[in-house]
Amino acid sequence: MVLNLRLRSETVRVGVERAVHRGLLKASGLGDKELSKPLIAVVNSWNEIIPGHIHLDRLARAVKEGVYEAGGTPLEFNTIGICDGVAMAHEGMRNSLPSRDLIADSVELMINAHCFDAMVCVCGCDKIIPGMLMAACRLNLPTIFVTGGPMLPGWFKGECVALSQLYESVSKVKRGEMSEAEFKALEDSAFPGAGSCAGLYTANTMQCLTEAMGMSLPYCGTTPAVYAEKVRIARESGRRIVWLLKKRLTAKKIMTREAFENAIMVDMALGGSTNTVLHLTAIAQEAGIELPLEKFDELSRKIPHLTNLNPAGPYYIKDLHEAGGIPALMKQIQKHLHLNCLTVTGKTIGENIKDAEVLREEVIRPPDNPIHPEGGIAILKGSLAPEGAVVKQSAVDPKMLRFEGEAKVFDCEEDAIKAILDGKISDGDVVVIRYEGPKGGPGMREMLGATSTIKGLGLERVALITDGRFSGATRGPCVGHVSPEAMVGGPIAIVKDGDKIEINIPERRLDLKVSAEEVAERLKVWKPPKPKVRKGYLYRYTKMVGSASRGATLKI
Repeated sequence: MVLNLRLRSETVRVGVERAVHRGLLKASGLGDKELSKPLIAVVNSWNEIIPGHIHLDRLARAVKEGVYEAGGTPLEFNTIGICDGVAMAHEGMRNSLPSRDLIADSVELMINAHCFDAMVCVCGCDKIIPGMLMAACRLNLPTIFVTGGPMLPGWFKGECVALSQLYESVSKVKRGEMSEAEFKALEDSAFPGAGSCAGLYTANTMQCLTEAMGMSLPYCGTTPAVYAEKVRIARESGRRIVWLLKKRLTAKKIMTREAFENAIMVDMALGGSTNTVLHLTAIAQEAGIELPLEKFDELSRKIPHLTNLNPAGPYYIKDLHEAGGIPALMKQIQKHLHLNCLTVTGKTIGENIKDAEVLREEVIRPPDNPIHPEGGIAILKGSLAPEGAVVKQSAVDPKMLRFEGEAKVFDCEEDAIKAILDGKISDGDVVVIRYEGPKGGPGMREMLGATSTIKGLGLERVALITDGRFSGATRGPCVGHVSPEAMVGGPIAIVKDGDKIEINIPERRLDLKVSAEEVAERLKVWKPPKPKVRKGYLYRYTKMVGSASRGATLKI
């Protein structure tokens, strides 16, 4: 049905002068029948390392079946994928955020080199989904996403558990509050199988927001990885991509400014990961759209937080799915949404959610009975963060929304964790971890090791501030993305032990209680430390990466 269209793939499959190209494709197993059809890339991040990816080979097979049924020729290739959980709290985490840009680049190169007509992105987890969305905007071809889906929660001592409970139990073992046998049983139970970690961490937040933007089919973002429904969605997505190609409905026709605003509003209603600020900003830039930090705060002020999901609450993505998924959540905030945005269904958001309903009101609250009256994320500015900082306010104890304490300063996460475990941090302290930003880290590591140690030790009145970032599993008054970062001479670089720091989330302030004159004097004598990495990809990354306030994207 698309043969009357002029297709990119004709460059490599039509004409006498393309005999070698056809011959090489035939060597891969294609025949003349397959080469008479559009070439559809199935971009897969399957690997044997990440639980959120171990089943993507099965989903890709279903996608290809759908493509064949609809009259296209699917060809699969892979991208890299890093497991943030395995990379967490050691040097490996430096590589995670930088992989996002490498993924985008690799997809761009493969699609352009082989002249694909359209693509289906089969992906999961933290940096892989954003990297592929960046590539989709850059390429602007007909594109649909099949996200891998959440893991089911584990079961331990009669309760559901996930990553956050296991991480926070490390401190309990070290304090003798949990036996090693109990800890081993929790370790063996927390992750029952395939899928992205079961709570509202970054991976699942991004799956939900991909659906909210209209880039995946309804319910794709919340359908658990092990459900047969996920395979059916994958097969239908394969059929749908050929329809999108026929209609010339490309990625940027779907990912408009209004679609990004819809995604932000859904993020606020969910109470999602702070990493989404980095990712949505970076994806929007690829689409030629500016998403200033102020936009996140503007929308957070008017969208209530409606779901109490792990790690902050008792429910999991499985519960969100059972409650009606993203369509039901969007139905609850529809008066704020841009309902005319197109989606990969060919229908608008408004049409997609018209018949959605909330099936478990304790999971998706009505707007007049929210968890919190404002959205999950707040943007703070002030003398410590002139360009901005990000906090997951929905995970902060109300007693800590306004907090002032004395700084305890560390130049890397490892030093901070050691000090916390050694009992050098007390209630009333503000732990400052710097030189962990995009350039200084390098790679803007997640501080889950530090935050979970604080939580596990029961330090309820301790805040953490960093130019690094946080996992979606983070709870408490944890302020990240402090910009400018220390490595480029931001104010966080000259904070000293004992300095007073004020966090005021309701007023969106983050201030170093030191005079401007004193800050200027300290900056005069400040010198950046030597780079932690001096070769390879991460060294190139430090030379090219920009501020976290603008998505930590690579500068050309």
